[in-house]
Amino acid sequence: MTASRGPGAPGGRQDGGAGGEGGGRVGAADRGATTLADRVVAKIAAQAAREALDGLPEGGVPQGGKPPHASVVVHRDSARVRISLELGYPSDLGAQCGAVRHHVGRRVETLAGLRVPEVAIRVERLHSPHGGGRDRRRVR
Repeated sequence: MTASRGPGAPGGRQDGGAGGEGGGRVGAADRGATTLADRVVAKIAAQAAREALDGLPEGGVPQGGKPPHASVVVHRDSARVRISLELGYPSDLGAQCGAVRHHVGRRVETLAGLRVPEVAIRVERLHSPHGGGRDRRRVR
């Protein structure tokens, strides 16, 4: 995200003398730029997905599951977010994905100041409490 502020020249407001309210100084909000790397916004999105899952009745990342992973593409003042999840089974997958989508969009907008036109969810794996986990061995 890049944000530049200030009227007139790219350097912001320019006062000719030491008088006036600002004493001739250019306010911090009127100069500079802020850039957030895609990986920083992805970290915000992944944490927000975790928060959303923790707040659901199903109760967060399933036992043996990986925490949510996010990838983000930031372009100007907007971010396209992709979230990979592992969810418990059986459960209301649509409701969980909807809650994650809504919460991630809101948190990225609030914390990073970016518009979020898209949050795509990919469910990578379902975990059943009766599945035996990843360490289950094959019997021949």
